[in-house]
Amino acid sequence: MLGPVENHSSPRTAAFFDLDKTVIAKSSTLTFSKSFYQGGLINRRAVLRTAYIQFVFLAGGADHEQMERMRAYLSALCKGWDVQQVRELVAETLHDLIDPIIYDEAASLIEEHHTAGRDVVIVSTSGAEVVEPIGELLGADRVVATRMVVGEDGCFTGEVEYYAYGPTKAEAIRELAEAEGYDLDRCYAYSDSATDLPMLEAVGHPYAVNPDRALRRAATARDWPVLVFNRPVRLKQRLPAFRLPPRPALVAAAAVGAAAATAGLVWYAARKRTAV
Repeated sequence: MLGPVENHSSPRTAAFFDLDKTVIAKSSTLTFSKSFYQGGLINRRAVLRTAYIQFVFLAGGADHEQMERMRAYLSALCKGWDVQQVRELVAETLHDLIDPIIYDEAASLIEEHHTAGRDVVIVSTSGAEVVEPIGELLGADRVVATRMVVGEDGCFTGEVEYYAYGPTKAEAIRELAEAEGYDLDRCYAYSDSATDLPMLEAVGHPYAVNPDRALRRAATARDWPVLVFNRPVRLKQRLPAFRLPPRPALVAAAAVGAAAATAGLVWYAARKRTAV
């Protein structure tokens, strides 16, 4: 699948992974629609619409216009949601929904990069409340994800504070590299979508994973390796000793993971506000 992952002790390096259809087989945000319905956050009509969006996403990927429409729809949909309730719903159903759709090939790559002394960073357009617990489940060192504005009442306002999409992913990687001392020429990046071309072009070792047609053309033109991930597997199957903590512990872990990942993005948001 992939040649030997080289080990460079100095300077530091990292492997940047897109999440949806790269590490997991579906859209991370849309996968939780049933949980949000059962928790009273959305109605049956919204469940059906997100199921349709998931189908379109899986059938042929999503171009820029489709991603923008999806962002606008999901931003409006989550307006008024209690953030703590969202985190608890994600924590309670994380293993049931996400564990079965993690690509075995991606999990192996993450292990290889860690063995080589390389940090693993998940860079996803999905919301932080969903991506951060998934990153913790995968053993990622850092997470970059879309962040929604939270009001004083602890609920989403429907506005986007930081949108991790397209060129902003590449900007986040460069600023993270500057902060952490990563040598981007020796770093790796993996994605399935042509919208992530800026992220892939920012590193010395880009890989197209289950690429959409536009990314496949770009990868062929640039002579980038193309990987096919098609074996979703539960972590329990890969790690027989793996045991799930009790449900209250999962909720606590999600809260702690969210706090840690939030701290990792504070410097980024602060720098953007300073620049403005």
